[in-house]
Amino acid sequence: MQSTLYYTPSNSHHFPLPWKSPKNPISRTPKFSSKVVTLTNTLRTQITYELDGGLNDRPAPSKPAQLPIEIRRYGKVSRYFWDGNRVLLHSVDGGGGAAASFFFNFDKVVEVSSLAVGNFFIPKQVSENYMGYVKWKFLHRVFSSALQVLATQAMFRAIGIGYSRSLPSAAALNWVLKDGLGRLSRCIYTASLAAAFDTNLKRVRFSTSLLFTLSIGVELLTPIFPQHFLLLASLANIAKQMSLACYIATSSAIHRSFAIADNLAEVSAKSQIQSVCFDNLGLMLAAALNMLLKNNQRLQTGLPFILYPFFSMIDLFGIYQGLKHVHLQTLTKDRLEIILDTWIAMGYVPSPEEVSKEEDINFMWRKGKEPWCIRMGGLNPKGQLPKLSMSTMQSVRNKDYYFICIEIFYRGLPRTREQGILLCLREGARTADVIMGLLQACYVRKALHSSTLESMMKASDSSDFFLKEWFKLIEDSRQYVQREFVPLNEQMAALGWAIKNILLNTEEQARYSYIDD
Repeated sequence: MQSTLYYTPSNSHHFPLPWKSPKNPISRTPKFSSKVVTLTNTLRTQITYELDGGLNDRPAPSKPAQLPIEIRRYGKVSRYFWDGNRVLLHSVDGGGGAAASFFFNFDKVVEVSSLAVGNFFIPKQVSENYMGYVKWKFLHRVFSSALQVLATQAMFRAIGIGYSRSLPSAAALNWVLKDGLGRLSRCIYTASLAAAFDTNLKRVRFSTSLLFTLSIGVELLTPIFPQHFLLLASLANIAKQMSLACYIATSSAIHRSFAIADNLAEVSAKSQIQSVCFDNLGLMLAAALNMLLKNNQRLQTGLPFILYPFFSMIDLFGIYQGLKHVHLQTLTKDRLEIILDTWIAMGYVPSPEEVSKEEDINFMWRKGKEPWCIRMGGLNPKGQLPKLSMSTMQSVRNKDYYFICIEIFYRGLPRTREQGILLCLREGARTADVIMGLLQACYVRKALHSSTLESMMKASDSSDFFLKEWFKLIEDSRQYVQREFVPLNEQMAALGWAIKNILLNTEEQARYSYIDD
């Protein structure tokens, strides 16, 4: 258990030291041969003096002398005293009196109890947004656990457990098959989306949580269609296993965002304690509802279908709000875009908390649907502007680690033609090159919104005048990046952003090689 030691200035407390000479000096002065100080975790302190003389011959002080050290533990303040022979520890905040007075002090009981619960559930050193995350996690885990209990009861009824006509061997076989298929799908899902767990952590986490909630709804249908139990249960378990894979893969990154003192193991351990306790509360809630309706079998059977929509909405709302309290300091393309757009428009770097509010974490992802969206990767020949693409590639120099081009693509029904900005990175590009390239692309996008270049491109994207204006814009943006990169980088580092690396997905990691013919 961690304790806090405080030093009290010695000039504010004067006390006689037993080894100093009194006013009436004694002819024989004691000599110290050794001095051993031991402070144990149970707050028992012993100081032993081996004296070549008679320390015990001296009269002990009538009142213990205060030492300039105090310690806080469980909200109590205690201080060390010297009674002439040994060091003592006494409470100095009124909490060390008689036991009877303590139990009748209701405020003190509440204070100590809340501190004990806090120490049990909450890590010692975490960021300020951690408590908000735990509150919403409580809501999510309780109602999710209650739903799982109701779904398990429904599946038991579907396979006939509790009825005389049930076949235990068939029920067990169905259960094993649906678990096996679910675990196989979990492996495939994890392997295919490994990089997305870093680059789209919140979005993937929320999407798979929605999938988990839908899987519970599928399990609730098994009593209605018992002949299709294996199909329904397998589909539900596949969705659950995918959600579980995402939960395990993303938990460490979420916990790391709260561990401000590198106490990741403690934050993870406390998270497991919270999950177990909150899940047990959900189990108790489901059990209480079943006990209330135990005399009405028909209503008890229909209870899951009544509660499912309400509990599901509360569960998903808790997950969504909890993710809003997760402020990741790692850089992805999307977060870096938000930072750079803010820097260009407002002249400052937003904090992780501000960026977290701007991030899209729902499954209806809107990123890329705004005009002139920025894409990192290789040039798609089907979406090129032939003359512009050729001129851009010819202008690339050996010292360049990226180039910017315009691409076209079609989306929606009916298919509409859209323009976008393409950022191509060269092999060997460093993190600084990625930041400068994306900063230049964001600057170009803002310039395109506020200039006539967009209308000129729609009229004729291969005219010489358009090409001249485009390369002039590229040169202006390059000079802007050279001026702004250093102060931008310094502010990002000061706010705690992890600027040593940028997390990119598989498509964004595509690189080109420069060939000097």
